[in-house]
Amino acid sequence: MASSVRSAQIKLAIAIVLDIADFFIGRIPGFGTGFDVVLTAVSFALFGWKGLAQGLELFDVTDQLDGFVPTLTILAFAELREARKRAATS
Repeated sequence: MASSVRSAQIKLAIAIVLDIADFFIGRIPGFGTGFDVVLTAVSFALFGWKGLAQGLELFDVTDQLDGFVPTLTILAFAELREARKRAATS
């Protein structure tokens, strides 16, 4: 089970990098929404159906609010917590 915790830690690192990139790319007019579409696909690949929560950032067409809400990082912390809980019970 340690491998699932390690996997969740790697996903957390990826999520942090992508959220930081989203913070800066979201400031470029026209690129923020497109990058949110890409991040939604990446989030689905990383977290499955839960990752579609990233798609909520598409509703902010100004791309200002989603720069301050690290959605991918929140999802990654939730997955890490679940992986640690599973590892502790087995």
